[in-house]
Amino acid sequence: MSKVVDRRRPRLLARLALLCALAAVLVLILTGPHGLLVLLAEFVGLVLMAVGAWWAITRRALPRIAGAALAVAAPIGVVVLAYGAEVLLLAVIGLALWLVGLGCARAALRAGRPARPMPVREAPPPRRPVLIMNPRSGGGKVERFDLVRRAEELGARVVLLDTSDPSLRQDVAELAREAVAEGADLLGVAGGDGTQALVAAVAAEHDLPFLVVSAGTRNHFAMDLGLDRADPATCLDALRDGVELAVDLGRVGDRTFVNTVSFGAYAQIVQSPQYRDAKAATVMDTLPDLLVGDGGTRLTAQADGHRIEAPQALLVSNNPYAAPDPVDLGRRPRLDGGVLGVLGIRVDTAAQAAELALLGERAGGLKLLSARQVTVHADAPEIPVAVDGEALTLPTPVVCTLRHRALRVRVPRDRPGADPAQQARAHRLDWRDVTRLALGRTGPSRTGGHS
Repeated sequence: MSKVVDRRRPRLLARLALLCALAAVLVLILTGPHGLLVLLAEFVGLVLMAVGAWWAITRRALPRIAGAALAVAAPIGVVVLAYGAEVLLLAVIGLALWLVGLGCARAALRAGRPARPMPVREAPPPRRPVLIMNPRSGGGKVERFDLVRRAEELGARVVLLDTSDPSLRQDVAELAREAVAEGADLLGVAGGDGTQALVAAVAAEHDLPFLVVSAGTRNHFAMDLGLDRADPATCLDALRDGVELAVDLGRVGDRTFVNTVSFGAYAQIVQSPQYRDAKAATVMDTLPDLLVGDGGTRLTAQADGHRIEAPQALLVSNNPYAAPDPVDLGRRPRLDGGVLGVLGIRVDTAAQAAELALLGERAGGLKLLSARQVTVHADAPEIPVAVDGEALTLPTPVVCTLRHRALRVRVPRDRPGADPAQQARAHRLDWRDVTRLALGRTGPSRTGGHS
């Protein structure tokens, strides 16, 4: 009986989503000409917001101020128009119905195509674990969560990085190799994703389990492993009661990455010495030259059989993100799929920015692919590359590959993000898929731009 209920639930949710979407449109139509005017104004407002945002990031001085003002004024103007036309209440009801429909549509897709969690295997606890900790990472999480004492109480030896002199950088990979030579049977890191990748490469090289402690700033790798990013101390539970995941490792040149490799605009921005201390100011000062000026290197990417011409920004990820967009990558449901995710973006004009705002991933300037190998060519002998947020310079062409299930990651048995139901963006929202579910058909539709 439960299987019958499971089949019916996504169909009912999909039908409810379509009904809510239809009702939202009908509410505006029933308001008469004024409602249709507000609906048109909403589309125009969205376009103007995109145009204003484009000016704000690609211009300087007065044009930038004008663009920012337009981006803010556009939605306010839509609300004022709706109020003046005496249809504000109906517009709010229509918006509420649309939002409910979106929620039901996402729930229907999750129920109809549930994400499969990565398989785990039992493994005995380590006898001689060694953890490398960066006391400055994440604004001092190592000290704030008392990670050194807690790890030592669980039998781990802690190697604390010396951060007293920021100009001196310790060779983290060499510290990991020394720990292996001294008999470590597990390597772990409490630090950012860049440090995680360096030690993970050593662990994979020696077929040792690897422990992730979410003590970095963003902790994307920890998030996609289902670990608790709010309390990094819970990651240490894996030393006492843990299981193992086999996950993929990315490779770019001779460097390992656990999350992403960025080319183009972002990669050039992080090269700036001012970026670490003034991220927002550096981005706003650099983007105009990179997007509409001559400050960038021309790139061409070959992703298996697909070619991406002259992207302004290119992101290659260790496994695809579930519902990526240029602003919010979301998360990766799996880290063992054996393919790279590829996101390329090219926006040259305000009109293309508006198209991106209206069409999202179907816009011509956005390319979403998956591939086993990505080769990036450039009109320069070497290019800036950001590997898990770390600024590097690599000779061209740059080749990105994936080592399938090369890393044994030891994680706590109970992880807050391990349940696929907790993955808020586990599926791309495609209304064609929702319609198929509502009609009782199975299988997602095929969309262009994905392979």
